[in-house]
Amino acid sequence: MLNGSDLVRDDVRTRVEAAMTELGYIPDVAAQSLATRRSRTLGAIIPTLKNAIFAEGVNALEEAARGRGYTLLIAISNYDPELETELIRRMIERGVDGLMLVGNHRAPAAQDLLKKTGLLHVCGWSFDPQPGTANVGFDNGAAMHPLVDHLVERGHREIAMLAANTQANDRARDRVAGVRARLVHHGLELRSDRLAEVAYSIRDARAALPRLLATKPTAVICGNDTIALGAILAAQSAGVRIPQDLAVTGFDNLTLSAEMSPALTTMHVPAVEMGELIAAALIDAVEGETPPPSHKLTPRLIVRETTMEPAL
Repeated sequence: MLNGSDLVRDDVRTRVEAAMTELGYIPDVAAQSLATRRSRTLGAIIPTLKNAIFAEGVNALEEAARGRGYTLLIAISNYDPELETELIRRMIERGVDGLMLVGNHRAPAAQDLLKKTGLLHVCGWSFDPQPGTANVGFDNGAAMHPLVDHLVERGHREIAMLAANTQANDRARDRVAGVRARLVHHGLELRSDRLAEVAYSIRDARAALPRLLATKPTAVICGNDTIALGAILAAQSAGVRIPQDLAVTGFDNLTLSAEMSPALTTMHVPAVEMGELIAAALIDAVEGETPPPSHKLTPRLIVRETTMEPAL
């Protein structure tokens, strides 16, 4: 009856549930999992919760999983491949039915662990068309093309990039590669002195921008909205007008981005849809005993006040 069997009459179910409530009875999930070989638990390992876009996606994942009777365990890797490998091991030890990871590149030990155990897993925030691990996400390189196109259409030719650290972060690497490739498409280049990498930090972005400003760009593409906010604050402190003297773009479309002054031009990442799709892919795979499917999503350009033609 506790498993929702249709063989139990409604009046009997009602009386038993009332008795359970009165006695404070809690079902032994561990015992149930031994019988069913399922824990009805999913895991999610994300690089950080300091990035609001991850929090938004994981929140959607948790709500969708809970709606289908699953509990979500969350762990933070802090962009450390060795820690991520250990966290994957711990998730396996706790018997999760399925696991969400971020990005496709991880330590060989982690790949080997996933392969040997056969743990169902989906990688979010990236999309690789090659056969392999299920992906629910987007092409980070291609997602930068609309930003570059937008700036070039506005007349910008001197473009710099303030990227997130690319070490142990395939999404950041792909975004840099995407900007570089799209600039080449337009007959331009991303000069080495116009590329800087920073941690996911407003303070670090503020500290890094002056070096880029010394190269006299008319636009700076930032790896995410938080970095863009730091760049805007640094520019304003230096007396650089945005967008008259310098255009700035972000990536993620955080809630704050529309409320900033000036409001930030950025790429909208469908984090909620991604979280819901990941939950459905994992749970359907667990219950259907089939490999989880991939879903390709497409970020969209949101044009706001931080971009315009460069000042003459």
